[in-house]
Order: sequence, then C-alpha cells, then structure tokens
Amino acid sequence: MTGRGILLTANLPQLQNLIKRDPDAYKEEFLQQWNHYNSIREIFQINPDDQAQHFRELVTFISQVAQCYPKETADFPSQLSILLLESHGSLTPDTRKTLLQNLVMLRNKDVISSIQLLKSLFPLLPRTTSPSLRLVIRKTILSDIRTANLRTKNHKLNRAVQAMLFGMVERGMDAEVLGDKGKLRAATRPAGERTTNGDDAMWAVIMTKELWKKGIWTDAKSVAIVALGCFHPAMKVQTASIHFFLGSDDDQEDSDNDEEAGVDVKALHHRREINKKTRSGDKKLRKQLKAAKMKKSKGDHATPNFPALQLLNDPQTFAEKLFDNLSHYDKRFSLDHKILIMQLLSRVVGAHKLCVLGFYSYIMKYLTYHQLRIPAILVALAQAVHDLTPPDALTPIIRKIAQEFVHPGVGSEVIAAGMNAIREVCRRQPWAMEEDLLGDLVEYRKSRDKAVTAAARGILQLYREVNPGMLKRRERGKEASMGLSVGRQPLPYGHSEGAAVDIAGLALLEDHLKKLREEETGKAEEPEEEDDEAAWEGWNVETDSESDSESEGWINVESEGDDLELSDSEDETHTEKSKPMEEGGQQNQTGVSTLATSKILTPADFALLNDLRIQAAAKAVEGGGGSRAKRKLAALEANKKSAETDSSANAFISESDILGPRKKTKADYAERLASIEKGREGREKFGSLKGKKQKAAPSSSTNREKARNKPVMMILSSRAVRGKKKASLRDKQQKLRAHIERAKKAHH
Repeated sequence: MTGRGILLTANLPQLQNLIKRDPDAYKEEFLQQWNHYNSIREIFQINPDDQAQHFRELVTFISQVAQCYPKETADFPSQLSILLLESHGSLTPDTRKTLLQNLVMLRNKDVISSIQLLKSLFPLLPRTTSPSLRLVIRKTILSDIRTANLRTKNHKLNRAVQAMLFGMVERGMDAEVLGDKGKLRAATRPAGERTTNGDDAMWAVIMTKELWKKGIWTDAKSVAIVALGCFHPAMKVQTASIHFFLGSDDDQEDSDNDEEAGVDVKALHHRREINKKTRSGDKKLRKQLKAAKMKKSKGDHATPNFPALQLLNDPQTFAEKLFDNLSHYDKRFSLDHKILIMQLLSRVVGAHKLCVLGFYSYIMKYLTYHQLRIPAILVALAQAVHDLTPPDALTPIIRKIAQEFVHPGVGSEVIAAGMNAIREVCRRQPWAMEEDLLGDLVEYRKSRDKAVTAAARGILQLYREVNPGMLKRRERGKEASMGLSVGRQPLPYGHSEGAAVDIAGLALLEDHLKKLREEETGKAEEPEEEDDEAAWEGWNVETDSESDSESEGWINVESEGDDLELSDSEDETHTEKSKPMEEGGQQNQTGVSTLATSKILTPADFALLNDLRIQAAAKAVEGGGGSRAKRKLAALEANKKSAETDSSANAFISESDILGPRKKTKADYAERLASIEKGREGREKFGSLKGKKQKAAPSSSTNREKARNKPVMMILSSRAVRGKKKASLRDKQQKLRAHIERAKKAHH
C-alpha cells in the first residue's frame, strides 16, 4: 500500500485517472495530495516564485477530480479566486493562466455557478495587462452568459451580472470631471482609485455593448447601465456610452480584440504568391478569403440605436442631465466631444418629443459659417426640433442662421447649407418662420447656383404644403391656392391632425379582392355582401339608430372630411381633368370603404394596396394627368422605396441633407480604385491579342517573332549586327560554309 501511494504521488495524471474510475478506493491518496496542496499554497502566498510549477500541477489535478469529493474541495474555488484577485500583480503569466483555466473548468463541471465565476472574472478585466489573458476573459464571459440565455432568458443570472456592472460604473461617479482639453487634463492624476474606477466603468460599458450587439441583452436595464456611463467623469467612458446610442463604432474601445481586426486580402494574395504552392495552402487561402468576405458583408453601419433610445428610463431627466453636463463643463470639453453630446441630446429630444429650451439658446453661439464642423451642429439643431417645440424659442435661431449663412458675402455652399438647415427646422415646426424672412429666402430660387436654387425651392414647396398663407399669391401654386379658396387652414401650434376617416386607396384593394373572388367562385356581388352582413350580425350595436345617425348629418361629416383630407388620392377630385383617371372610381363619396371593418388587413394587403395605387397613378400619367399626376406617382414610388428599406435609418437627418447637392469633389484612393474595378467589368484583360488569340492554342509570341518586328534603328545598334560588321574574312567563310551544309541537309 505504501509503495502504491509513493508511486501514485509521483504520477498525478495516473492518480487522476484512477480517482475518476473509483473515487472511494483512492480517497486516502487524494487527501494526501489535498494536504500537500494546502501546504504548498501557504508557501506560494509568501513566495510566489517558489515551487510555482508544482503548485500549478496540483491545482490542475484537484480541479480535475473536484466533483468526486465535493465536501473536501468546497473551499477550493474561492481559494483560486482569492489568489487571482488579491495576488494578481505578483503572479507569473503562466500561473494566472492556469488559475483562470481551472476556474473555467470548475464551471464547466458545475462545481461552481456562473455567478461565482463571473464575480471572479469581471474584476480581472481592468486589472490585467496581458492582451491574450484579457481576450480569454472576455470570450469566457460572453460565452457563459450566451449559454445561460440560449433557450430561455436566465433572469437570475442577468440581474446579478447587471447589478455587478452597475456597481462598476457607479464606483467612480463622485470623481471630478477633468474633461479632454485644457490644463486640468494635463495635470497629474491621483494614482490608484480614480484610474481603476475609470477602467472598471469602461469595461462595464464595453461588455454591456457586446451583449447588446449580440442580442443577448435587449432590456431596459442594459440601456440604463450605458445611460449611466454617459455622465461618468472619465471621458473615455462618456464617449463609449454616447457612441452606443448614436450607433457608431468610432470609439476604439479595445485595441487588443483580435476578432475585430480586419483581414488584409491583398497581403494574403501576396503571401500566397511568395510561399510554396500546395493544395493545403490554396484551401487555407480560400477559407480565409471566404471568412473575410462574410465579415465584410456583415459589417455594421453607423445607424442610430433606436431600440436603446426608446428604452431609456425617464428620457426627460436624461436629456436635462445631458444638457447640464454640456453647459457646466463647456470649457473642459473639446469641440468633438461637445458635438457628440449635442447629437445624442438632439436625438433623444426628437425621438421622445421633449422640451429642453436651454439647448436652443446654448447652440446659438456656434451658428456661424466659419465654425468648425458646422454641418454636424446644424444636424443636431434640426433633430432637436419637433412639432411640440415652442416657435418663440426657434424664431431667433432661424433669424441667426439667415443672418450668418444667407447673404451675398459668403459662398454658395454656405448659403445652401443655411437654407437647408432652415428648411429642416421648419419642416418640424413651420410656425417658427417669419413671413418677411420667408419671402426673402424664396427669392433665392432665381440664383444661378444649383444647390442654392434647390434649397430655395425646397422651402417654397414645404410652405406650399404646410402653410401657403405665408407665401405671396403668385408663389402659392395651383393646389395650395385651391385649398385656401375652399377654406383649408394649417394646423395651429399644439394641434394634431384629425382622426383618419378612410385609408387612401382602400377602394382599389376592395375592388381587386372582389374580382379575385368572382374569378374563383363565379358568384355575384350580392350574395357575397349578404354573407358579410350575416357574418357581422350581432356585432353591430348601433343598428337600430342607423336612420337617426343619417338624419343627424353623417354625410355632411364625410364632405367635411374631403376638405381636410391630405391624401393625394382624395385631392384629385377637385379638378375635372383628372376625374376620369381616378383610382378605380374611389371618389364616389357615398360612404367610406367597408373593407377595413370586415377584414383584418395584413402587411401583405398593405403592400398590395400600395402597388395598386402606383398602377392607378401610372395609368393617370399615361392618360395625360399632367404634372400633378406625375408628382403623385413619384411620391408613391418614393414611399414604397422608403418602406422597403430600414425606416428607422431615415428617421434622423444626416450632414448630406444639410449640405445639399454639391459639385463633384475629388475622389479619394478607395473611390478611384472602385471606379477602376467597375470599368474593368465585362472587358478582356490588357495585353496583345496577336500572339494569344490568333492561334489554335493560345500562347504568347516567340522571340523570333519579336525580333522580326523590331525597329531597324534598334537592330543596327545591337551586338549581333555590330559583330557581323567587325567579323574577319575567315569567320565569314566559316559561317557561309556552315549555312550551305545546313541547307543541303534540309533538302535531303
């Protein structure tokens, strides 16, 4: 027995194998190793360099057999965690890696729970300086949480981890905001807690963003963690949190993440040309190129994170805190950081229709044409306006933009940007415009510059639609003048449009469905209507009062609805020219369509309805409907295109909307290469076709053919010609005799 114990003590892998087969028979040997581990651990805590290799072997052995002796090894995971957290700086890289791997092994064997493992891993992220170890910790955390939420949401684990991340962000909230410019940034920072707190919060935000991006966390608590990071004193935490809501990845949150590094396709091809050509190398290259192509196709675009904006808890308080942070630390923040805060604040205000009046007076000082990044500032201003913004707060801003941007002393691009910004502001709040200023801006439609003309026409068309009374009589247009003549008035400030009476084009869908039913069943309309009435019998509560409702002016309400209807399909009834070309007789206003009350319309029905409206509008254009019918067809096609694309991406404006159409700028290197590649499509490769295409077997021309076509001046100076001139009589005779001999042999 003693000999067996000595033998097994010296061979831990063999003892590990035997214990897994029969734990009870080898319990004494395990306890002997357990006691030996405890003594080595005490020595290791005093001097980590002493017997480090033997200590790592013992830790791996106990981790492998820990599930066989749960009572004896109950404190083992906590001992490993304490060693990692408290003695992290003094441990060697191999020891840290071994302890971490064994903790993960214990989790895989269900010796410890996910919460215990994550409590040990999260504090290690800001402490470790090893990129490889940090990557392992990051992957382990993400995979563990993803596995726990694979089938159903593990709310217990999610709440525990979110509480941990909240604590990591809140830990440094009471520190002073140093900003990212000025003397305070260059001042010496206190060592210790402040830097650690900033790193803790940064990693909390990074991990929350990763879990949100992978779709593991999609709740309001995850958004609340990042929203708290927007007010953290550390600038890198603020920037990363704001970029999360803006939907951009400009912040380089972790340069050590190997997964995010792009694949250099050109370098792969170059390496393949240099190295030895093998089948395995070709297969590996194809695999790498395929992975790079898939990664490029899945590339994330910088679109606003709309779900996160909608899940904000108390957005009014969040917006007010953002503005307080922006105004209070105005001298400490750089312009780029201030624009980031402006963009987030404007998107929150626009998405939730909030009221932060101080922001409009704050942004006025940046509204000058020579201000750096003025297009981004104008975008933030326009996005912060909505239909509930008081016009009194916006009128000074529009006047300031007109004074700074729209005058003869600046370039045409500046004028176009200013007018486009005014148009976007007035699109959201039309009552902010003054009538005299509107008349001056509309006069710019006669400018020679294309961008200025387009901007002025945009403002003119906008006010023809929303408030034509502010325009001069000759500028209102036919449709707006007709609307004013019948008493149509713009909506006052704070009022919303009336309830919809009917769905535009619904009669077209109803007629289309009736035709399909008749083709399938061959039945007439009357029995079908009777069946519909029988199906709704007992659901119509007001059947006894139908005659009373008709006598109380029900049809008069419908005629009033015609006056207030803003749909294009309803407006065409006012002109006699377009009466024969209406959408399938939709304008027979004896009542609204009953299809919406008898059938639940699906998205496919609405898509079919849009197609039918486009077809009817196209017929109207072909029948000579005029410019109005063409505008209607273009609007319907534009609506269909926007519905097919991501509608959330079009909710906010971009800098191109402010700058407007511009002259073609000089293309950069990537654009030039893309243009070159596009020009080469469908075209044969460059090179001479004489020697390759005009033969039975395509090949290049021979040296003899090349020599035959050489220019005479090149041949005269060649070595062969000069040698012939300098040859002696003896050499000439030998060459002539050799030539005669070859000719004789050739004949025979």
